Amino acid sequence: MTTVGAIAAYIEELAPPAWAESWDNVGLQVGDPAAPVRRVLVALELTDPVLAEAEREECDLVVVHHPPIFRPLKALRFDSAPARRLQRLILKGIALYAAHTNLDQAPGMTNDSLAAAAGLTAHRVLRRAGEERYLKLVVFVPRGHEDAVLEALAGAGAGHIGNYSHCTFQAPGTGTFLPLEGTNPFIGQQGRLERADEVRLETIVPESAVDQAVRAMLAAHPYEEVAYDLYPLANPGRARGHGRIGRLEQPVSLAELAERLKSALSTPCVRVVGDPERRVTTVAVGAGAGSDLIRPAAGAGADVLVTGDVRYHEAQDALDLGLAVIDVGHYNAEAIAVRPLAAYLRERLARDGAAVEVREAQAGRDPFRFM
Repeated sequence: MTTVGAIAAYIEELAPPAWAESWDNVGLQVGDPAAPVRRVLVALELTDPVLAEAEREECDLVVVHHPPIFRPLKALRFDSAPARRLQRLILKGIALYAAHTNLDQAPGMTNDSLAAAAGLTAHRVLRRAGEERYLKLVVFVPRGHEDAVLEALAGAGAGHIGNYSHCTFQAPGTGTFLPLEGTNPFIGQQGRLERADEVRLETIVPESAVDQAVRAMLAAHPYEEVAYDLYPLANPGRARGHGRIGRLEQPVSLAELAERLKSALSTPCVRVVGDPERRVTTVAVGAGAGSDLIRPAAGAGADVLVTGDVRYHEAQDALDLGLAVIDVGHYNAEAIAVRPLAAYLRERLARDGAAVEVREAQAGRDPFRFM
């Protein structure tokens, strides 16, 4: 049985809550972590149409980007629409999990998806918030079982260095142990000192994946008691943070980039700040409301910033800095991540053999209409 808490743990492997901004409110907002889950709905936010879809499809969990409980509640009055939605969740037994600014920093999610929509094939973090820390994991495995343990570790996120996976170092040796009363040793007998032909297998693991890597290793290891070590490393890790910046394969006009984004985001209209005929090569993106990235983008040498919710005076500031802006709207700049988040959950559930269906919300909508 897969539980709400288990799926929450999968999301937190991808986007640890510690990555969220201090003002944010992420995590399980409604529901029992121990409740079983058969069907999950992934959406940008909890609206009445999305909630109706979750009810109609008999979903047990809704995963959203925008937290419906964002600021401390002073009252829970059901004569307001937000509170009525929470009431319906509770009465229907539907749990709700929110991943917000932590998801913005996660690989392959909101900012990376927007960068892909703009046509950036290689990019880096625009505004750094921190970096992934790594640990060295060392485990001692009886010879003949090292490949099974290696595969388990690689599948759980260990052993990745750049564009290489399954990175380990292995050295032969002799392990000693004396099984005491009450043990059931894989090798040897109770009361007799055993010397085993073993392999020292060591690899690197990101801090966010340590728990899942250790669980996978223990499950694949044949020993009743597994000897392993975890060492913190000072190696610089992959940067994480807000926004992305990179170069297009070929320069295009600002108008051509706007058309590309309209097509990729399935939107009829975007707002453009700057000369439509201007040639652009270096593009910055910021999912959601990214006007606070105008100065970092200009300072990093971007020709244009792709984001949402840009106000009048912020647009003027961008022009003063020589930066063009394409405002694709808040909804479009974030809803693009619904599909990769749902795909991640499907893959993660399948890896554990969990029979849970993950659906992408069809009722999500931009509140703005273009006339």
